[in-house]
Amino acid sequence: MSPSKTDVLPQPSAPDIDILGDRVTIHPGGYVEPVVPEDAPERNLVENMARFRESPLDFLREISLYVSGTGWRAYEDVIGQPIYYAGFSDNMKSMIMRTPMLQHRIMDLTNKRLDVEEKAGLFSQARDQDKAKSVRRAEIVSSLRDVALRLTDGMICKMESNRFIRFAYYSATQLLTRAYHQGIHVSSEEVLRLRSVAETAAKNKQSIIFLPCHRSHVDYVSLQLICYRLGIALPTVVAGDNLKIPVLGSFLQHAGAMWIRRSFANDALYTTLVQSYMDTLLQNGFNVECFIEGGRSRTGKLLSPKFGILSFFMDSVLSGRVEDAIICPVSTQYDKVVETESYISELLGQPKPQENLKDFLSASSVLSLKLGRVDVRFHEPWSLRSFITEQRARVSDAKPSSALSDPLSPQSRIRLLRTLGYKVLSDINAVSVVMPTALIGTVLLTLRGRGVGKSELIRRVEWLSARVRAKGGRVAHFAGAPTSTIIERGLDVLGPGLVGTIDDLPETTYYAVDRFQLSFYRNMTIHLFISEALVCAAMYTKVKQGGGPDNQRISFDDLYEQVGFLSSIFRGEFIYPTAGLLVNLHRTLLGLESDEVITLTRSDASMHPDSSRTANPDTHEILSVEISTTERKNGRENFDFYNFLLWPFIESTWLGAVSLMGLTPPSPTQSDAWLDIRQAQETTQTLGKTLYHQGDLSYFEAVNKETLKNAYQLFVEEGIVLIRKSSLNNSPSNTAIRLAPEWTPQRDQKGTIIPEGKLWDFIEKIAKSRREGKNRRDGATVSTRVLRLADLVGKELFETAVVKGDGEILEDQRRRARRKQEARL
Repeated sequence: MSPSKTDVLPQPSAPDIDILGDRVTIHPGGYVEPVVPEDAPERNLVENMARFRESPLDFLREISLYVSGTGWRAYEDVIGQPIYYAGFSDNMKSMIMRTPMLQHRIMDLTNKRLDVEEKAGLFSQARDQDKAKSVRRAEIVSSLRDVALRLTDGMICKMESNRFIRFAYYSATQLLTRAYHQGIHVSSEEVLRLRSVAETAAKNKQSIIFLPCHRSHVDYVSLQLICYRLGIALPTVVAGDNLKIPVLGSFLQHAGAMWIRRSFANDALYTTLVQSYMDTLLQNGFNVECFIEGGRSRTGKLLSPKFGILSFFMDSVLSGRVEDAIICPVSTQYDKVVETESYISELLGQPKPQENLKDFLSASSVLSLKLGRVDVRFHEPWSLRSFITEQRARVSDAKPSSALSDPLSPQSRIRLLRTLGYKVLSDINAVSVVMPTALIGTVLLTLRGRGVGKSELIRRVEWLSARVRAKGGRVAHFAGAPTSTIIERGLDVLGPGLVGTIDDLPETTYYAVDRFQLSFYRNMTIHLFISEALVCAAMYTKVKQGGGPDNQRISFDDLYEQVGFLSSIFRGEFIYPTAGLLVNLHRTLLGLESDEVITLTRSDASMHPDSSRTANPDTHEILSVEISTTERKNGRENFDFYNFLLWPFIESTWLGAVSLMGLTPPSPTQSDAWLDIRQAQETTQTLGKTLYHQGDLSYFEAVNKETLKNAYQLFVEEGIVLIRKSSLNNSPSNTAIRLAPEWTPQRDQKGTIIPEGKLWDFIEKIAKSRREGKNRRDGATVSTRVLRLADLVGKELFETAVVKGDGEILEDQRRRARRKQEARL
């Protein structure tokens, strides 16, 4: 019998655990579960947290349970190596300082310094040069050890007090559940598997390396809370030193965070210290957490992997200093990310604000808003050593038992590291859950019209949910609640600032208010449909020409070429299936045909349904592709849906390519000028905003900084532009750029850029898949108004450019740009 609503009122109590069915949930106070049968498999992992105003006695009781360490709150008998005891930090520093690698580095740096001083004649006046050098060696060694110890003390996490971590857990849970009122959800099957792996790893004194995606600062907290509540040893969290701010930095360091520089800047001692610390953690079986993407994703989709810390892990195992480590990819999804508003500001070119405690504590989204729930999923953990062995055996055909013994070339190490990074990303995508807000955002941004009625929104969300599941994805569910209820919750979380509502109509209508911010949630689903999106965008090159079905049909060869081209230019944006272009294309076409989105015309040999060639991705099997009759009758909504997913990225890459036309030197005397790449990218954003407001750019999100940065990286890899890094600093802000000679357009006698050549052909090929505008035609528009604007903003860059070497050119450019800006003001 189903209980009534009055039967499921939350009862104030301390958190407790109850793992049943296929899911475990953490629910804070104030969250009312939907009515479910008593025997339903959904239960709370942690009941509501008491609130002082609501129930002061229960609040005080709850505090006393944490202070006394009652039951699981004691956090003493954890699965893993001992942590949170007095003297932990001193023991860790001592182990790091004793590592042979660090000792060797100190002696190597000492000898190099002595050689420099000896060549400078600093010992020539000494009576006993050997004694003088010996004394000096001891001084240098002592100084380097002091520096290493100071750096180590500032870097390592300091798990010193069990009472402190109990307080930290309670405080973090209170803050998090105030923001995410529907709690943290995990899969019980995955949690039980993780506990089992953790028990085995603890017996073998092996570390679990958690590799989560990174969308919010809340990522740090959610995994720690889950590990604490389940009795698994908390991981040491690799965090950027930008969070090492007064008060909060010390709190986080004692809660498990270690600090690492954003850039090592060729600091040999610091690099060795980090490697020694990683070795020490892995040799002693301490768990580690590191964000595979490096920084937080501002766009909602996975970023390309960062290989810095990952290379340290791999080197530990490759070198034999560590026997093995367990890799556990983790997906963390949100109904709403607290930082999205600040992300949009950054993507539009505003400087990233410096982290500070005041902003952290005063953020209304953290302290008062109801942001829905957090969903954390764990991929099945796997052995790093086994992965390396299998990869090396696959390449060298060596026996797995001996594959680790042979040295790797630098190119092979890089290839192995890249394979490791992208495997982790693929595993994260495989377990990611699509949240209701992502479904709603995706639907609203893939409409041809301005808005959508309530019934149509429900239908489209249900269709999208089915497509996600059909693609092997997961959709968050709410104990069997109807779609309408789930949508209402999602709309409440997104709020009127993102989704507008018109009620005084025959049917309630919803529309996108902030499309840029909604794109963050749409991008959470695009990885599932990237293959279909590429195919439809390639087909659109013919569809946009209009005419009847015969005119919109595309040959397989043309389709293959355009899909290959689009896949190539977006290789830094998306993760593709590993089977290869031809196989993936064939599978995608068969899937779209099965869904009645497209019709395939095959050669006679494959027309028979029993033909064995239907499973063979032979280029002669499929002759042409076109939109199916069924899809046309349905208004092309499926075909358009896939295109709408990819069009903003096509638009952004096209914008970046058009901006390169503006890098054409205004005169032959400036052909050797180098331009500041950061200023060039900022100028591209300015150009994009202008084109958007003048109607030549369909999507405002195309001007976002991250996608344009990826486009510029593509241009570098393709050899379209040349870059020159300053020896003063390797950061992007000290990098100069110019067009490669063979890609540089020509100017006519009037100084106007001529729309022809390799770069122009590249732009035109991208433009073939652009969404056609209502008041423009790509070729004519680009060759006139757009090209004129690109040249206009480009000439401003050349006004500040000079032909100098290294860092001088960059400083001169910035100095001149500042003077010009001041003159304008």
